[in-house]
Amino acid sequence: MNHHVIIACDFADGRTTLGFLNRFAPLSQKPFVKIGMELFYAEGPDMVRRVKALGHPVFLDLKLHDIPNTVKKAMASLSRLDVDLVNVHAGGGRSMMEAALEGLTRPDGSRSKLIAVTMLTSTDQAMMERDLLIEKPLEEVVLSYAENAKSAGLDGIVCSPLEAAAVHGRCGQEFLTVTPGIRFAEGDKGDQKRVTTPALAKELGSDYIVVGRPITQAADPVEAYGRCVREFVR
Repeated sequence: MNHHVIIACDFADGRTTLGFLNRFAPLSQKPFVKIGMELFYAEGPDMVRRVKALGHPVFLDLKLHDIPNTVKKAMASLSRLDVDLVNVHAGGGRSMMEAALEGLTRPDGSRSKLIAVTMLTSTDQAMMERDLLIEKPLEEVVLSYAENAKSAGLDGIVCSPLEAAAVHGRCGQEFLTVTPGIRFAEGDKGDQKRVTTPALAKELGSDYIVVGRPITQAADPVEAYGRCVREFVR
């Protein structure tokens, strides 16, 4: 299983994003980049094309969650962007995830990897019970969502690193765990609740880690990215 550090480019506009990515131009292997709602809604699909043209693999993080037919059609549109990784919300259910996979698959059978968000890393047990009226243990909910995603044919899920080992135990080692909630040991947790360091995420079984502010707000983003790679990949 290849391990990857994905930089969350949660910037407000394309100029800032491209200026940031220019710092990584000297690297022979360009970092994996996450384009989320903020940037995609500001700049549109062309932002994805421009980032891919620079040589970066792209995780398009739009977390689609709607009725199956709508998600299928949306995924058919997104398939033309040829991103490396794209996601839906597992809470949309198995039929929606199956429809997403169908829409994403091109006529020649090729497609991007498709993963499902289980519970956001800003969610904890108290919030889940209070706001979502879900009283099952959080890890049990994540595992159930992961099993639904696997049965729908998806490639993996988004979860906390704290749940990665259990997901692999339930769904197999080849089932991807893409894990945000990554901070350096001395870093601020921000609005994340379920967080770990890159090194601990590796130990816990994460396949990909998604790192935002510890890299994007660092004094030297290239050095911070390199630190993540050293701790997680090597």
